[in-house]
Amino acid sequence: MLTTLRVSPEERQAIARLLTDVQRTYAAADQPAFLGDAGLIAHDLPHRLRTALHTFRTPQSAARPPRRSGAAALLIAGNEIDEHGIGPTPAHWRGKSRTEALRRTEFLLVLYSSLLGDVYGWATQQDGDLVHDILPIAGQEDAQLGSGSSTPLMWHTEEAFHPHRADYVGLLCLRNPDRVGTTVGTVDLTALAAEDVERAFEPRFYIRPDTSHLPEYNSSSDLERTRSFDRIRRMDADPDPIPILFGDRSDPFLRIDPAYMYTAPGDDKAEGTLHRVMACIEKSLVDVRLEPGMCCFIDNYRAVHGRARFRARYDGTDRWLKRVSITRDLRRSAGERMGPGSRLMA
Repeated sequence: MLTTLRVSPEERQAIARLLTDVQRTYAAADQPAFLGDAGLIAHDLPHRLRTALHTFRTPQSAARPPRRSGAAALLIAGNEIDEHGIGPTPAHWRGKSRTEALRRTEFLLVLYSSLLGDVYGWATQQDGDLVHDILPIAGQEDAQLGSGSSTPLMWHTEEAFHPHRADYVGLLCLRNPDRVGTTVGTVDLTALAAEDVERAFEPRFYIRPDTSHLPEYNSSSDLERTRSFDRIRRMDADPDPIPILFGDRSDPFLRIDPAYMYTAPGDDKAEGTLHRVMACIEKSLVDVRLEPGMCCFIDNYRAVHGRARFRARYDGTDRWLKRVSITRDLRRSAGERMGPGSRLMA
């Protein structure tokens, strides 16, 4: 399910030189100029890392025997993090600093991600930032969000409610002193009855947007973003029915978010299928205890991810990750972003 690569000292030095050049040329990782160039610059990363990311993206490469799904997640460990330079874990994503050390981590995450696709974001999430900060926020301890802590974050497909959800989710660990586990899992068709598999391919399931997309979890109130929040409200009030599984029936993709989904009243068969698929995924879950400097790329079409509970201290030492959403094809969402050159889903 998981593939792990550890960056060597020589590779760290090469990456450091590349990041220094990038920081001299570009102001920020979400700068349009850098986003446009990142896919090219990423080819200056060490060959072994580029190979690992390429293999993760294309497991059925002609250079290797055909496989089905490939890995559910790729871990790239051993990246350099300046723990002093990044500063304390912020109390809120709105209060994050812009130190050189933090800029460097964001450049690194976007460069790695650019070998899988294009980084993009959501107008209705973290005020439209492309690189998100995942950290505990006081008052949201029990929320089914990345800002929660005392309640486990239920495993899920990222942005499962949306037709343009990410192909991959990228996480970069900056700090995790309590070794809080990131859960990763997949669905094993052989553990399901044939009728459940067939039913899971039928559009009999509903998923609402998670609450991080609501206005109260954002601070921006400009007109364009207000329209985006209106779309989210419509998707929440009247979601379209969707299948849990889709694609090739012998090797399907997965779309599920138990905390925000339901079946139609009286559809007991669909409800039963949903619970059996959930039980199957539960059996597959593994805990990935991210270390500072570890990047975790999750195939959002094949795997789910979540987080274990932990006790937040709110003293600047709590778990802190950077997160990006990655699409293999920006053109799929043309007309549904904030503009033709925008990376934000409207």
